[in-house]
Amino acid sequence: MKRVVISVFLITACLSAYADSTVLECARLIDVENGEVLKNRQILVEGNRIAAVGKTVDAEENAERIALDTCLPGLMDMHVHLDGELSRDGYIKRFQKNPADLALTAAHYGQLTLQAGFTTVRNPGDSFNVTVALRNAINSGITSGPRIHTAAKTIATTGGHGDPSNGYRHDLAGDPGPAEGVVNGVEDARKAVRQRYKDGADLIKITATGGVLSLAKSGQNPQFTAEELEAVVQTANDYGMHVAAHSHGAEGMKRAILAGVTTIEHGTFMDDEIIGLMKERGTYYVPTISAGRFVAEKAGEEGYFPDVVRPKAASVGPQIQATFAKAYASGVTIAFGTDAGVSPHGANALEFVFMVEAGMPEMEAIQSATVTPSILLGVEDQLGSIRPGKLADIVAVVGDPTEDISALSQVAFVMKDGEIYRNQ
Repeated sequence: MKRVVISVFLITACLSAYADSTVLECARLIDVENGEVLKNRQILVEGNRIAAVGKTVDAEENAERIALDTCLPGLMDMHVHLDGELSRDGYIKRFQKNPADLALTAAHYGQLTLQAGFTTVRNPGDSFNVTVALRNAINSGITSGPRIHTAAKTIATTGGHGDPSNGYRHDLAGDPGPAEGVVNGVEDARKAVRQRYKDGADLIKITATGGVLSLAKSGQNPQFTAEELEAVVQTANDYGMHVAAHSHGAEGMKRAILAGVTTIEHGTFMDDEIIGLMKERGTYYVPTISAGRFVAEKAGEEGYFPDVVRPKAASVGPQIQATFAKAYASGVTIAFGTDAGVSPHGANALEFVFMVEAGMPEMEAIQSATVTPSILLGVEDQLGSIRPGKLADIVAVVGDPTEDISALSQVAFVMKDGEIYRNQ
C-alpha cells in the first residue's frame, strides 16, 4: 500500500513539474553579461529556475508559451524606502502613522515596485523595522513584492540626518540611543550594528553627512568620526553585512570610503579626490538622480517643505545629475538607485532616462540595474542575468530600451521566482 501511495505521489509531482514549465518567446533578449541584444530567443522556465536559453528550447508539449517583445533580467533598485512617500503633509504624518499603517503602506509600495519591473530592491532605512517584516512576509508567500535587502533602521548621530527626534518637542521625542539608531562614540556604534543584526537587517545604512529632508540646518557636514565609521564597518563585516553611506558633503564621504563602506548614496558634492578613492577602493556609487530632481522641483513650491529644508532641497537637488555625469565619465562603478519614497514609487525607471541624459549609454544603464547590483549584493550566482540555472526573475518591455531607454517604463511582463505577476 505504501508503495502505491508513494508511486501516485511521485507521478503527481512529475506532472506538476511538467505543467510548471513556461516558454518565453522573446523578439529580443538583452544579454547584460556581454552587452548584446539577441534576436528571437526563447527562455525555458521550470519551477523557479531558468532551465534553458536559445533560439529554440526543448519544452514539454503542455508548457505555457508567452510571446514577448524585449526580455531582460528582473531590474534591481539599490535605494528605495518602501514605508512611505514624500508629500506636502509628510512631516505631520510622522505623528499620525502607527507601525501597522507603515507596514501596510510598505506592502502597497512593494507591489507597485514589482509591477514596475523591479524584482529586487535594497531598502536603506525604514521606520519600526517594517521592511524586515515585509521581506519575511514576501519570502514566505504571504504577500507579493520584490526581493528585499533591508537595513532596517538607519544609524545616525545625535542631531544628525536620521536622528528621529530632530525638529520635534524634546519631551515627546526623548533622547534616542543605539536601539533607535542614534550613536555617539565607538561603543554605541558597535551596539547599534549588533541591534540591526538582531532586528533582522541584511545590511547597515549610516548617514555619514547631513541630509536634505531632516529638520536640521546642515545638509553636507560630516556627522561621524573616523573611529565611529570604522567601528560600524568592522562590526557590520563581522556579521556578514555591508555598509551603505548616505553622503552629500565631500569630507563625510572621504571618511566613509576610507572606513570601508561598500556604497556611497547620493554623493552630491563628491570631488576629484573622492572619485579617485572610490575607484581605488572599488566603492559603488548609487546616484538617486530622481530624488534630487524631485526635491529641487518641490523646493520651488511655496509651503511644500519646512523652512529649514527648502534651501537644502534647492541646492542639493539640482547637483546630483551633474555629479553622476562626472562620476560615470571618470570610471566610478555605478549601481542603479532612485531613492523612491522621496521620488514616487513605481516610477523607478525614470532614473534610467536621467542617467542616459547625463552620458551613460543605454546598455550600461541597464547593466547598472542588473548585473552590477547582483554583484554588490553577492547574489550574482542566482540573479542579475538570464542564464540557465539562475532564478527566474525576468521582465519584458515594449520596445528596445537599448535604442530608447524610456521603453523600460513600458513594462508588459513581470516574472519573479518563476511566478508571473504581470502579463499584458
